[in-house]
Amino acid sequence: MNNFKLFCITNIQAKELEDLPLDLVGVGKNKFNSNYITCELGQNINKKEKYYSELTFHYWFWKNKLNDFSDDIWIGFCQRRRFWVKHDNIDKNYNLKNVILDKPPIEWKDYNSVITKPIDLKTTKISKIIKRGWKNLLKNPNILFNKNLHTIKLHFDMHHGHGVLDKAIDVMGEKDREDFRHYVSTKTVFNPHIMFFSKKNIIDQWFNDLFTWLFECEKIFGFDELKGYDQTRLYAYLAERYLSFWFKKHTKTNEWPWIFKDIN
Repeated sequence: MNNFKLFCITNIQAKELEDLPLDLVGVGKNKFNSNYITCELGQNINKKEKYYSELTFHYWFWKNKLNDFSDDIWIGFCQRRRFWVKHDNIDKNYNLKNVILDKPPIEWKDYNSVITKPIDLKTTKISKIIKRGWKNLLKNPNILFNKNLHTIKLHFDMHHGHGVLDKAIDVMGEKDREDFRHYVSTKTVFNPHIMFFSKKNIIDQWFNDLFTWLFECEKIFGFDELKGYDQTRLYAYLAERYLSFWFKKHTKTNEWPWIFKDIN
């Protein structure tokens, strides 16, 4: 085993994925051939996949496979359509197999985690804020004029339910609760897609903190009322925001390029 392992999580089989230097993982209701790892044996939360998405594999990996790895291996996660790449300057006519990350770059040597380069929420259109963030506007009309108020919390309120993030943070452990609340209320960027690289001990800490919190959130939000694109995968959306904060607070992290590539 070398010092690099990258898992790609998908809900469909795809020949194009099978040609890439990735360890493929199949989640969801579709059937998968022997090229794909599945999460059916051992400790698992497969029955929650509709609400947890790729986190069903993360949980299974944590409980059943993480301890098989040595302490010095970079372990990473990506997903169908979103891939780590070797560098920023990717030619528009690229071949994915040639640009996908396949070993730890030298630039990582002074870090103990890697997360995706961030997306900027200050580019949110005013028309969308008026349509979906009107409850926030009633409380603070300056949101229309001050892009520094286009925070993670505003974005979450707009897309996943007003006040939902606040309720979720209320049941977070004391270690991170108020720091995370401040983070989402002031930051205007976040690192998307629950993609990261780190090593065994840090990954164990991350999954412990993450799933402890999400299982508490289940007591508030449950599953039956989570409907539609914006809410069904609520636990994945919460994890996505927490990841940005957690790795920046608890590790020395590097932000690394990724690309969107549609694969069907």
